[in-house]
Amino acid sequence: MNTPPLPLTKAHTDGSAVRIGALVPLTRPGWAEAGQHLLAGLELGVSEANDAGGIGGRPLQLVVRDTAADPEKAATAVDELARLGVAALAGEYHSVVARAAAARADALGLPFLCSSAVLDELTDRPTDRVARLAPAQSHGWRIYADFLFGAGHRRIAVATQPSVYWASGTRILRDHLAPRGGAVVELAMNALTPEAVCDALVDSGATALLLLVGHPDPAVPIVKAVRRDHRLAEVLIGAPAGQPEFASWAALLGDDGAAIPFLRYLPERLGPLGARVATALRERLGSAPSFVAFEGYDTIAVLADVLRSEGADRARTTASWPHVAVEGTRGKIRFSRTPGISVWQWTWTPVQVVDRDPAEPDRFRVLHTG
Repeated sequence: MNTPPLPLTKAHTDGSAVRIGALVPLTRPGWAEAGQHLLAGLELGVSEANDAGGIGGRPLQLVVRDTAADPEKAATAVDELARLGVAALAGEYHSVVARAAAARADALGLPFLCSSAVLDELTDRPTDRVARLAPAQSHGWRIYADFLFGAGHRRIAVATQPSVYWASGTRILRDHLAPRGGAVVELAMNALTPEAVCDALVDSGATALLLLVGHPDPAVPIVKAVRRDHRLAEVLIGAPAGQPEFASWAALLGDDGAAIPFLRYLPERLGPLGARVATALRERLGSAPSFVAFEGYDTIAVLADVLRSEGADRARTTASWPHVAVEGTRGKIRFSRTPGISVWQWTWTPVQVVDRDPAEPDRFRVLHTG
């Protein structure tokens, strides 16, 4: 891009576009399918904002950077976008990457509305510059733990990889289940093959196995191995992080990918706005939109509303988070301070536990709501 660097304190002040920097994983090892859904929502939001007159007559423009699930790459992108004069940052799906982006944005005084990442402590210290739409991990994963407990599971195995995100999820599950007599058994995937996971699962006595691992590898091989092991026919496989949400899951696993509960951040029924946006997103994506696409759209709905009322000034944008009241695709969006969470938080988007119907794997069944 040949655009010269702009002041760090605010975006353009002439008649040119108001820019929003968009961080999305579009290449591996990032979850590119999630990134495509997130970007589709962001782009639809910008298109509709411009159809409605833009920001005081100035067009809204996305400046997209691929993070590829790399925290260092994301931090570098934040520096570049700040120099380009974006009014705010939006997006990111991977929690560890969003954490790096949030830290850099906070240091630069750049407002960041995080669309999808869920780590409770998105920044090391409380900040006024970062807000988030997705529910905190502790909120969503406790709802998932309640679902497991209600379904009669007391001994839970987790196949996990080294990551702040997976470690946080394991801790949330253990802390929430232990007071009620539940137990969590960790199976470290850096030391086990999928077949060894099956043996360890039998030895553990667990009635559920949660996939706290990357997709497609090793999640898909683990599912295939467990499904084919007659000793584990009654064991529930779960994926709280949402791997089965996307079409690639069904394409890779077929019938084996059904009946694996995961977290989804949608209401049981979309209202008029959500239904209209769902139709538009389906046209863009060529398939049913995931909740991540709605997160992208809602991100732009909030930022466009803030920029219209406050102008493209970074300090005024960050001061506006507690005053936001925007109708999103999944309900009224307002931000508040929540104990244990370091950023402004929407409390809360709707949370569901759903799975793919074994009788019709392209259809989702709602199993639990929170």
